[in-house]
Amino acid sequence: MEWFEAKVMDEICSLTVRAVLAGSVIVKGEKLMAYNVAVDVGGTFTDVLLFNEETGSLTIEKVLSTTQNQSVGVQTGVREACRKADISMESLQRFFHGTTVVTNMLLEANGARVGLITTAGHEQILHVARAWTPGPLYGWVVLRKPDPLADLNDTRGVEERISATGQEIRHLDEDALRNVIRELVDSGVEALAIVFLNAYVNASHEQKARDIGQALYPQLPISISSDMVQELGEYERALTTVINTYVRPRVIRYLGGLDESLSSDGFHGAMNIVRSDGGNMSSSSAMARPVDIALSGPSGGVVGAAYLARMINIPNVLTLDMGGTSTDVSLCLDGLPTIRREIQLGYYRFKSPAVDVHSVGAGGGSIAHVSSAGSLLVGPASAGSQPGPASYGRGGVEATVTDANVVLHHLPPTTKLGGTLTLDEDAARRAIQKVADQLNLSLEETAQGILDIVNENMYAALRVVSIERGHDPRTFGLVAFGGAGPMHANALGRLIGSWPVIVPPTPGVMSAFGFLSSNIQNEFSKTYMRLAEDTPSSSLRQEISALMDEAKEWLQGEGVTEHDVHFETFVDCRYYLQGIQISCPVSLNDLTGANCSTIRGQFESEHRQRYGFDLDLPIEMATIRVVGRGSVRGVDLRASNPAVNPVEEAKMRTESVYFTREWLQTDIYHRERLQPGHKVLGPAVVIQDDSTTVIEPGFAGVVDNFHNILIQKEDIS
Repeated sequence: MEWFEAKVMDEICSLTVRAVLAGSVIVKGEKLMAYNVAVDVGGTFTDVLLFNEETGSLTIEKVLSTTQNQSVGVQTGVREACRKADISMESLQRFFHGTTVVTNMLLEANGARVGLITTAGHEQILHVARAWTPGPLYGWVVLRKPDPLADLNDTRGVEERISATGQEIRHLDEDALRNVIRELVDSGVEALAIVFLNAYVNASHEQKARDIGQALYPQLPISISSDMVQELGEYERALTTVINTYVRPRVIRYLGGLDESLSSDGFHGAMNIVRSDGGNMSSSSAMARPVDIALSGPSGGVVGAAYLARMINIPNVLTLDMGGTSTDVSLCLDGLPTIRREIQLGYYRFKSPAVDVHSVGAGGGSIAHVSSAGSLLVGPASAGSQPGPASYGRGGVEATVTDANVVLHHLPPTTKLGGTLTLDEDAARRAIQKVADQLNLSLEETAQGILDIVNENMYAALRVVSIERGHDPRTFGLVAFGGAGPMHANALGRLIGSWPVIVPPTPGVMSAFGFLSSNIQNEFSKTYMRLAEDTPSSSLRQEISALMDEAKEWLQGEGVTEHDVHFETFVDCRYYLQGIQISCPVSLNDLTGANCSTIRGQFESEHRQRYGFDLDLPIEMATIRVVGRGSVRGVDLRASNPAVNPVEEAKMRTESVYFTREWLQTDIYHRERLQPGHKVLGPAVVIQDDSTTVIEPGFAGVVDNFHNILIQKEDIS
């Protein structure tokens, strides 16, 4: 959330959330209370959440992010959180960290100089790429294709060849390999990527090349494609490996430096880095595979929302994360986030599992303007935090979504954002009035129009992840978080028909909460390419079991005990010779027939849901996958007893708030005073330090046993 510019939160929030890491910490013979800490680095703020195992208290700290060196802000935030909780770093058992280091490097093009070694004759693989252009049909006119992350001058081919079936056709020329490695390092490359043809079916040449390189230069970061992507697709393997290599030196320095800094402060627990798919892994694994943390930040909120949904027995939910610049939406099925196996970041589209998040340029800072045709538009341009919305009083003059909320009192002007920032209603009214004059509308009509348009933009995004993928949003709940999400959540629930709307206890720091509810996780895959009807079940079981063994070995290396290991197995299927693949979950217990034809039913059910038709073609099993998870006892929700005091004691005041076409007397509530069982009738506004919740006329918000606010139509109890 970008509302608290140049401010930090000073409040400690105590919730009914309990950290349940086993055991307390012993330091110099003294038993200390055990804590977990989660840190989410955003573009403006670094959020820190500190959980106390025994008391269940949660300490929240926000500090300004330090973009030049994120570890400075991280260390400052953790120190401040520990100071507030009156504990030392020795009390911290597990550290969960989400970072934008990889994202920023790719978007800003400031990674390492990469040397690429590939099969002779394939040196221009990154230039050939895929036939893809962004945008609609005219995209090719304006497409500016960036230079590959490994320059052609730093690319070398060596003699070697593995066939498509994994047979060695030509031996690896080891002497030539040594010469090109020395040549590249002498020229100044900082890291090395090795991508040989068909290495996904036989990695021996790549592994040998890596060993030779490490023997020559033990400190040189080297990545090989067979470790990055064990699937067909020469370009995808090459790009993913080069991206991993491009960001790896800086990630090694960042995580190594952070670990050293925290250790000097007394932290001796385990550091876990959040992955793009919502799991986490050790810092050493993240240093080896930083490509897997490219989208670690956005995944946290979705994972946290899925966790909350499971706890309150609403396993199917849409998620809405609205911040200052953009809104991220996603969909969770059966209590788990949906995962995609490809990431689009800027121009680059590479292979790495990630939570399936769709983003739109709609946030609290989105600027409203009138087009040359006289239409009111909102976003995607944003006022950001410098100078920010006009209501911040920091020199902003453009009308934004936040200003519209202030004018209509959906964000009461007397509210102090983060407990510190006073809103300037007059400045917000002046900014909105300029747009109103161009439209020949009243101030209130213009402000309401801005909110209606930004809500429609977010509604369209929610349709992408639900209706366009074959899901009926009316059978889903809607979890709203982020600094601005709860303010628009009721309207979005009304538009898309998703009930209840769920507002978590700490919506402004939901990503950090999600980090604490994540598991140690990794994915292992293999190209299979066999027809289901022609493949014995025993063959598929054997291949899946081999991947499970790989996953188990990796999890054991992460310190996961055997009884905490869990697997999910999938087969990516498609109609024979078609391009669209659908990931189908399978169980080894179900693969008992003579062949794998039982997979057809599940594949076609999903295909009909997405596309509305079947084809009379064989089913091809393109890829098999195993997701290995190690349970981490991070947080657990504990239900609270119903409130004893009446809801009126949570009421702060009553004031006029504009809804649709009129000003209505509206009760203003303090979120921390609301207790389980309290029912807040709309119209109402609920204020807390990290967000504001709006409940529209005709709706009601009920506080559940976990302190979520569940918004539904008023006639539904």
